[in-house]
Amino acid sequence: MTLRLKINLIVGALTILFVVAVLALQLRSMRESVQEEVVAANRVAAQLLQRNAWVYAAQGTPAMLAYLQGIGRVRSNDIVLYDARGQELYRSPPSTYKAGRDAPKWFERWIAPQAPPQSIQFPDGKLVMQSNASRAAIDAWDYLLVLAAGAAVLLSVVNALVFWLVGRTVRPFGRIVAALEALEAGRFDAALPPLAGTEAALIGAAFNRMVGQLRRNIETERRAALAESRLSDSRELSRWIERQLEQERRLIAHELHDELGQSVTAMHSMALSIAQRVRGLDAQAEQAARTIADESSRLYEAMHGIIPRLAPLVLDNFGLADALADLVERTRRSQPGVVVDLEVDLGDASLLADVALALYRGAQEGVTNALRHGLATHIRIELRRDADAASLTVTDDGRGLPADLPPGGHHGLRWLAERTEGLGGTFQVVGRTPQGVELRVRLPLQTAAPVALAEARSA
Repeated sequence: MTLRLKINLIVGALTILFVVAVLALQLRSMRESVQEEVVAANRVAAQLLQRNAWVYAAQGTPAMLAYLQGIGRVRSNDIVLYDARGQELYRSPPSTYKAGRDAPKWFERWIAPQAPPQSIQFPDGKLVMQSNASRAAIDAWDYLLVLAAGAAVLLSVVNALVFWLVGRTVRPFGRIVAALEALEAGRFDAALPPLAGTEAALIGAAFNRMVGQLRRNIETERRAALAESRLSDSRELSRWIERQLEQERRLIAHELHDELGQSVTAMHSMALSIAQRVRGLDAQAEQAARTIADESSRLYEAMHGIIPRLAPLVLDNFGLADALADLVERTRRSQPGVVVDLEVDLGDASLLADVALALYRGAQEGVTNALRHGLATHIRIELRRDADAASLTVTDDGRGLPADLPPGGHHGLRWLAERTEGLGGTFQVVGRTPQGVELRVRLPLQTAAPVALAEARSA
């Protein structure tokens, strides 16, 4: 049901109620008027007949009959004369007013008073007077019909006028509905012109503001989605580059260990052999050979220090626990004044390759920062199983976090944080009280990311 029809029905119902109330009041007034008229006419007729009936009755029935025929009809009364035997001698003539027409019986019974007949007894007869409100009833009925017709015309005119006015009033709402349907269909360029009427104008202005804000929000979301897509692509590219770097580091580490390491070892052996052969024969050649042997040894040691930094071959061959033990041992040899403790308790948990590498890099980053930036003298590495995750903690007693540390830390910490998040874990670096730093890495034991990495590598 439309708003226009609803308003028209409401106004029509109110108009009908008003007309019914007016008609009810008019009917009540007409009934009271008819009753007053009939009662008054009956009283006047009764008084008239009471005074004159006995005078003419004393002269005999013919005189009474002549008297009644002379006065004819007395307003709203029927007069009947009976003789001593009860036979009707005279009845007043019917009214000529609106002759042949009568109001409906139900209406006449409702509007006319129910007055009992009055009779006057005399020696040779009886005179009966009965009120008759049929003419007053037909007047009231005609007046009621005029009122009903006027009410019908008024109702029709009012409803037609209201229908037209409401149509003009709600016409802007049709445009609003059309604009809303266009918006629902995805046309976000929908706009409403200035609409007639205060309420419609306010709704139109609010709709235009809403559409404008919606367009801005959609544009913002589109840009955010585009930025997120680009960020996701950038992260995927970063992870791909990271995987390629890890592969290159492993290749370089293997090349250094297998090829260059053997060559340096061969150079060291040959230099020592030459030094033995020319011993006592050529002091200068012996010194040169021993110098070559010493430099070869230093080159070999330096190369073995670089290999774990490029790729932890111990991790690939023996696992994370042994790789951390190797890291601790090399740190103790390179930093004799630093105490490094290690505690590993993973139980029977098996780590995926990428998870193990990330945990190792976390320990490596924590130790490097503690020595290089914190000047720590005591470092502790703990690796434990925490429910369905592996938790690594590296603590030191160094100088703590620097005041000028950028958000997210330096490049190494940011790289480690991104790597941890990419594997579905968490990363945190906090200062300790009274001094020192604590690095925490927590990674799930099983993740979908390593599977994707393995597929990328195989691709």
